Amino acid sequence: MNNLVTIKKITILGGYTKDGMEEPIRKMDITTGEILVLVGPTGSGKSMLLSDIELLASADTPSKRTVLINDTMYEGCRSEIIAQLSQTMNFVMDTTVGDFLILHASSRNIDSDAIVNDVIALANTLAGEPINPHDFITTLSGGQSRALMIADIALISDSPIVLVDEIENAGIDKLQALQVLSDKGKIVIVASHDPVIMLMAKRRVVMRNGGMNKVLSTNQKETELLHELISFDKNMFSLRESLRTSGTIEIA
Repeated sequence: MNNLVTIKKITILGGYTKDGMEEPIRKMDITTGEILVLVGPTGSGKSMLLSDIELLASADTPSKRTVLINDTMYEGCRSEIIAQLSQTMNFVMDTTVGDFLILHASSRNIDSDAIVNDVIALANTLAGEPINPHDFITTLSGGQSRALMIADIALISDSPIVLVDEIENAGIDKLQALQVLSDKGKIVIVASHDPVIMLMAKRRVVMRNGGMNKVLSTNQKETELLHELISFDKNMFSLRESLRTSGTIEIA
């Protein structure tokens, strides 16, 4: 990416629903450090909106949306400014975690000796099973792979926009993962069915029939409910880990 370019916001200009009607939201800005959540039932258009952003659409996709960077059409390589975490991730390189990170860091002129341990340490705070630098990346589980890529995006990649599809299915600490990316100044856009993720963001877009139907801001009552949901979610996580590691639960 051109180091002189600082991405402060992306703008989505509304297109059309599946029925060919103008979608209700005609313009939406998303700024640096914001986590925006896309919500709606399966088939409502969440993945299409993520795809439009990934492609930096210019009224040339089925939705006819346009995506602007800093109020203009971006002329550079979109893969340099956008990173995507899909529901399934598979590495194809036959190399170790350490060598993969060294290669990536070197390609971005980053001191690989210092960064590799930092990336692995961060990934291990997100994943259930620890990742070691000598592990072959093709042997990592789905959760380990996504944890590694989140840490890589946060500490090595300079992509300022991160698209995430259903992080709740990744088998990692989802809340910490999103917070790590946001704290690094990334624009994070997440498609999710998880109420905890929906309410942790300040805004969420309700998708319907392929279109952006409305934008809602998290209110005070929802914030209070979020604290209860996080507590419940942590208990569920603890229960799941107990079953994974010991196979039994002792009830007094």
